[in-house]
Amino acid sequence: MCIAFFGSLVAVAGIGYAMVDVPNVALTATAQNNVYYWSDGSQMVATGGERNRQIVSLAQIPEEMRNAVISQENKTFYEDSGIDPKGIARAVFNMARGGETQGGSTITQQYVKNAMLEDQSQTVSRKFKEIFVSIKVGATEPKDKILKGYLNSAYYGRGAYGIQAASRAYFNKDAIDLNAGECAFLSAVLKGATYYDPAGAKSIDPVGATPEKNQERLLRQMQDTLDKMVEYGHLSAEERAKYTKLPKWQNPRSNTALSGQIGYLVDLAKAYIVNNSEETGITANDLEKGGYSIYTTFDKKKVQALEKSVKKVYKENIKPKERPETDTHVQFGGASVDPATGAIKAIYGGVDATEHFTNNADATGAQVGSTFKPFVLAAAMNWGVRNPDLDPVQAQDERTRVSEKSLYSGKNKLKIRNYDGTIWQNEKGEQWEQVNDGDETYGSPPDYKIDLREAMRESVNSSFVQLGMDVGLDKVKEAAVDAGILESSLAGTDYPSFSIGTSNPSAIRMAGAYATFAASGKQREPFSVKKVTSKDGTVFTHKTETEQAFTAQVADNVTDVLKTVVEEGTGTNAQLTGREVAGKTGTTDGNKSAWFVGYTPQLSTAISMFRYPDDESIKNRQFLEMFGTGGQEKIHGASFPSEIFADYMEDALKGQAPKAFPTPEPIGEIVNDDPAPTPTPSATETEEATPSETPTPTETETTPAPTETATCRPFDFNCEDEDDSGGTGSGGADIGGTDGGVTSSPTATESGDAGNSRGNGNGDGGLFGGPAG
Repeated sequence: MCIAFFGSLVAVAGIGYAMVDVPNVALTATAQNNVYYWSDGSQMVATGGERNRQIVSLAQIPEEMRNAVISQENKTFYEDSGIDPKGIARAVFNMARGGETQGGSTITQQYVKNAMLEDQSQTVSRKFKEIFVSIKVGATEPKDKILKGYLNSAYYGRGAYGIQAASRAYFNKDAIDLNAGECAFLSAVLKGATYYDPAGAKSIDPVGATPEKNQERLLRQMQDTLDKMVEYGHLSAEERAKYTKLPKWQNPRSNTALSGQIGYLVDLAKAYIVNNSEETGITANDLEKGGYSIYTTFDKKKVQALEKSVKKVYKENIKPKERPETDTHVQFGGASVDPATGAIKAIYGGVDATEHFTNNADATGAQVGSTFKPFVLAAAMNWGVRNPDLDPVQAQDERTRVSEKSLYSGKNKLKIRNYDGTIWQNEKGEQWEQVNDGDETYGSPPDYKIDLREAMRESVNSSFVQLGMDVGLDKVKEAAVDAGILESSLAGTDYPSFSIGTSNPSAIRMAGAYATFAASGKQREPFSVKKVTSKDGTVFTHKTETEQAFTAQVADNVTDVLKTVVEEGTGTNAQLTGREVAGKTGTTDGNKSAWFVGYTPQLSTAISMFRYPDDESIKNRQFLEMFGTGGQEKIHGASFPSEIFADYMEDALKGQAPKAFPTPEPIGEIVNDDPAPTPTPSATETEEATPSETPTPTETETTPAPTETATCRPFDFNCEDEDDSGGTGSGGADIGGTDGGVTSSPTATESGDAGNSRGNGNGDGGLFGGPAG
């Protein structure tokens, strides 16, 4: 029986060995592209899954490259049989336990795996087939041929298959011209481009695959490879000493098919698919193999119109050669979302996806300023302000919902109070005096009261900071998240200035959140992919899910107030011919970012503007001030962002009949925010004057996506959230202080809150950081 058993094993092995063929690497070059389609079904681009490969002879592959791979991957390559029995046993054992099949593999096995593109399934039968093929290849093929096949078939990231394509992708030179350091570099990248490409892969892993972390990993691996090359006698110590740093590499994406906005759109769609792989069933590796038809939500005409509007404003106003001190590094971002579905109709990611690699429609770190104020108003109308006569527990339940006619102080340098009338103080006992833009005071003496409609129209900081304290910053945060803002993008949530935009959502998320108001309180996650098909049929179909974030009464009243901003307030530049528009301007402290976010019933659009050096060689990059930019004394959301909004929306809505917003039902009560009597200060609670000096804000370095800490920093006690000019009377400009797609890593803020991650769940996360993208 023993003899029969082993004999049968030998027979099975013999049959298996006889039935398999030696693979032909050249045949793998026929792998398919992924084809992306516009929302109307026309083809956008075919890319992303193609085999960018040019097979070269062994003589064209530097000896250093061969030795680097052998030293790192398989030092006994020229002596072994082509398989690693221990690695195979480990892989089979892992499969039996339901785990990954990976295990230690020889170069021969890796070559065979690369060549077997028609079947990459993680099954026992495929693994055994690979083993038989590897044994046959090891027994019948010369080692040099195997090594050549492996180096010509391996994937190096950036769509590059084979050493020649990889050399071009990373160094723009032929493989034969690579030096030992560059060879060790590419050998390291073979371990997985997601975590070793020095440009990063934040669209796939926003936290773990940043450029900084990838470069650290790559350098360690490269140095280890060089050390092993010396140890095994493949490289002299003198030559090895030349390569202690990463060689100069070029940025990805030189594919002209991905130029302009196309690259940003493709990244956003890919991010949505990968970040929602539980729903789509498609992983990053699946996409790399190609063969998918991806039907996006992007409207070609709207994308072109948005780009045209940005370029028009830039060309007419931004003159970096004439005004290098103020007009260099100016960037814009933008996104449009359909309120009825959450579909992302258009984005503006930057000047060109092959030149500027951060998608400005996604998270950039630019704070949103006063465009955050509608969430404060929504919280006040939805939950109401707390009763100052009740203890904190009771006050959470017994509230008074406010109407837009409620009265709040428009006084400049208003001393901010807790809801019970006591003066707000930080941990150090320091108080907060809220400044209005231009040191303007609104309202008439002695109480300087204005209603909330006027406060929104003129973007009065003091009114909304106090309203946020009366409602509770926890409720303001809840309203923002309910509307569609990612919690990870909220910053300074424990400080009064939170209500005027210290957070940094993406343009996609801001457009999506305002779309919630446009849809009478119905919130739908932003998304960028409608359907994915393959040769086997439909793989994924998006299903819109609707959450009632606010009642129609609350949302429609917020919209009605925001209409006033456009009709006669800071947002008059955003008016459209024959259409009702609601929106809000926003400019941040230090004039480092400016926004306009607005909507009609059919389309919601966010436009951002900021200055940030687009040069990764500059260390400690920071947002730059925009005083004097574009020839203007100061940039507000009321200026260039609202101009872009209006110009774009006129084109985007052309051919669609105008729609009116719903008439809002009356809401809430007229609250007159009179402070409760202030307790007499005790010996240890003496009223302090605002600190004479405001601590210098510290900005957070972010690469490549800019991220800045809070506009009104937690300890800026003379915090000024500059509002956009354009108001009437005393004229307040609005400064108060999104996300969607493929991809930036969270940055801790001074308050301890996590920074924003890119959203391409297509929303902020989804290589947007969120579910849709």
